[in-house]
Amino acid sequence: MGAAEVVRMQSANQALRDHFLRWQCRIRQLTMREMDGRPGPGILADLTLPEAEEPMGAVITVLSKSPQYSKTPELRHMADRTNDPAQIRQAALAYFSETYFQKATEFSDILTATFPPASPGAAAIREAGRATLTFEAYTQRYDLDCKVWLLGENNPLHAATLAHNRLFNPSLPGDTVILGFEPDWARSQADPRP
Repeated sequence: MGAAEVVRMQSANQALRDHFLRWQCRIRQLTMREMDGRPGPGILADLTLPEAEEPMGAVITVLSKSPQYSKTPELRHMADRTNDPAQIRQAALAYFSETYFQKATEFSDILTATFPPASPGAAAIREAGRATLTFEAYTQRYDLDCKVWLLGENNPLHAATLAHNRLFNPSLPGDTVILGFEPDWARSQADPRP
């Protein structure tokens, strides 16, 4: 394989990544504006483990800003301002509906998902070490081949995911399991392809 072909492949992988992040930002902003934040197609991903013929189930994914653009302190502050879950939810919907998802370049391509403490499903996913996340909405489909990470409490994406999800579920336990899904863009697919 020549250097020019390697550059073209890297460029195609970057284009796929950028297209996915722009698509995700649009879908998530629409979800906040039109569905009151309830996860729907494009946010729910079918999760399939290697060698499995059928998806294990659907997971609700979180798209977080990269650490250098983190809004985790703002999300925590929103949750701490009041004890009224309805007010917290309304503040979150307003915040996410406005400019939060405007710049796709500010987001990490590592998606996250929460699981109950001691979840057998999370344990099976971690043990597999890889999973395919399939997103499908608005005539677009992505099959992302991902490396799976257990995110520790010191990981910025762990903190961002917990802060985000507590805006919609204030009773989320502190020992919630948070997995990260890091796409291998060379092994991932889109239909149609960008």
